[in-house]
Order: sequence, then C-alpha cells, then structure tokens
Amino acid sequence: MTADFRLSEEQDLLRETARSVLARECPPALVRAHIDDPAVVESLWEKHLHEWAALGDGPLVDLCIFAEELGAAVVPGPCFATAALGLPLLRAVADERADAVAEGELVATAAVAGRDGTWELNDDGVRTFVLEADRADLVAIVLPGPALAVVDAASRTAREIKTLDTTRRVFEIDITAEDRAVAKAVDAAALASVLRRATVALAAELVGTTRWLLEHTIEYAKAREQFGKPIGSFQGLQWKIVDMALDAERATAAAYYAAMAIDAGEPDALRAAHVAKATAGVAARHCAKSGMQVYGGIGYTWENDLHLYLRRAFASDYLLGSSTYHHDRLAQLLLDA
Repeated sequence: MTADFRLSEEQDLLRETARSVLARECPPALVRAHIDDPAVVESLWEKHLHEWAALGDGPLVDLCIFAEELGAAVVPGPCFATAALGLPLLRAVADERADAVAEGELVATAAVAGRDGTWELNDDGVRTFVLEADRADLVAIVLPGPALAVVDAASRTAREIKTLDTTRRVFEIDITAEDRAVAKAVDAAALASVLRRATVALAAELVGTTRWLLEHTIEYAKAREQFGKPIGSFQGLQWKIVDMALDAERATAAAYYAAMAIDAGEPDALRAAHVAKATAGVAARHCAKSGMQVYGGIGYTWENDLHLYLRRAFASDYLLGSSTYHHDRLAQLLLDA
C-alpha cells in the first residue's frame, strides 16, 4: 500500500488561516518594534495566537504546519514555547493547570538545558535557554529522575541572555531545593516524546524561515538589475538559488516525514526527528548565507528584513540541539543498529 503524504482539507485550511492571520497581525514593523519593546507582542498573543496553544495537544503535523508559519513570519513571543514545550510537559505530569494553558489563559515554558546548552537530563543548578521566562506564568523544570517541577515563573529571577536572535528571547534561572522537593516523577519515554516532538516542530519552524529566505531571494534576483539585466539571469546566481531551493525541499520533506512518523508511531521516528532538525538547520543557515550574497550590500543594511531571518536561522539551529549535535546522535543510532 502506498502511503499518502498529502495534507487533509482541514490541514490546508489551518495553513491558510495561520498564514493570513500572521501576515495581517505580525508584519515586519511589529517584529522590529519588539527589539526595543518586547511588550508590543502581548496584544498579538492575547488577541490571536493564544487560540493556537491547543495545537500542542494534537497531531504533530498540525503543530508543524503552524510552526512553519511562525518561522516564515519570525513571530516573537511565547507561542512556540507554550504549544511545543510548556503544554506537553504539563500534560506529562497531569498538571491541573494544563487546560488553562491549552486555552491560552496561561503561558508556559520549559527549563531543560543546563549551562552547557545541551537539552538532556542534567543535575546542573542552572537552566538556560528558558524561552520567554519573564513573560511566562509557569515554568516546567526537568530534573534528573526524570522528574518535573512546575513552578510559578514569578517565584524566581529570570536573567536574560542576549543572543543573535532578537525575535526569540531566552533566559536562565536557578534550580532550588524546593524545586527538587516538589518535583513529580515523569515517565522517561513520555519526556523523550515531548522533546522529540518539540525538536521536529522547531525543524518545521526553520522550514518556514528557509521558505521566506528562498522566496524573497528569488524576488530580489528578478527585480535587481545589473548591466541592464535582472541579476537572476546570471548563471552564477541561478546555481546558488537552485541550491537554496534543493535545501528547502530536503528540509520540508524531512520535517514533515518526521512529524508523520511520530504521529503514526513508526519505528524510525527517533531517527527521523534527528534528520529533520539537522537538515532544517543546515538548510536555514545555507539559505541565509546565500540570500545575503545575492542581496549584496543592501542585505547588510538594518532597513532590510533579511537580517531578522538570518538571526532566526542561526539561533534556531542551536536551539534544541545544533545540526552537529543531531548528526552525532543520528550516527550513534546507526552504529548501534
């Protein structure tokens, strides 16, 4: 029997609706304003994006469709942290506040990585890469055991870490003795599943960023003229853009195959997740570099939106494990097979 990888009518509608809402409510002007005043995205969350938090409870393909549009618009704010990390972790320990998170009434985030930045179980006294910690209501702290402590974000000081990406704010927080005391045991397989799903959702978000880079690079190559011709007519640039397109196709296929494999409970779901994140990270970084080369000097200016996507591409490659990290994990799986 041949597998059907086409999206359903409902999923096509999900994509169209998300794309329309974000094009209208999250223009580049809002993304730029967020650099100086992070509070400008609060109305975006409260009026529109909180309604999508429940996607964290549903099929991963649906979450990936939405995440791809988040990446294409480099949306700031707590949407990814809540839907892909916070809500699923609260569900993993049957926290009574999970329903409020799913309904968008509360913002939740996750604290997993230690000071070395690796998203694996650790006993470090500090958690880093805690997304939107100062805006969250709840923080799900992953501890050895494995165990999970869901704490009020207001109960601790979140220290912002400045990164290349101005659209995704990250923090570090300290782990306390009380966190360890109130932590509930969580099934190791359930925890691994949450992180695997979040990794694939982030790969899909990178696909959206890559898509924007490719589409706008093509548009610029058609419009910019040199020697009386569009620069896109020059073979050297055509080859570069073809390579970008191939990267985008590979990343899209890898991300959605991984999502479908996880939803279907396929045996190679773990391997597919590593492939998805590694492929999407490589594609986004390559398309950002190539796009900058096609744009030339104008691409280096603050007024051009290209730098917003370059920042997201490089920073998101490192979030939840870099391409190198996932290549290493994939190699180990192949060696152990």
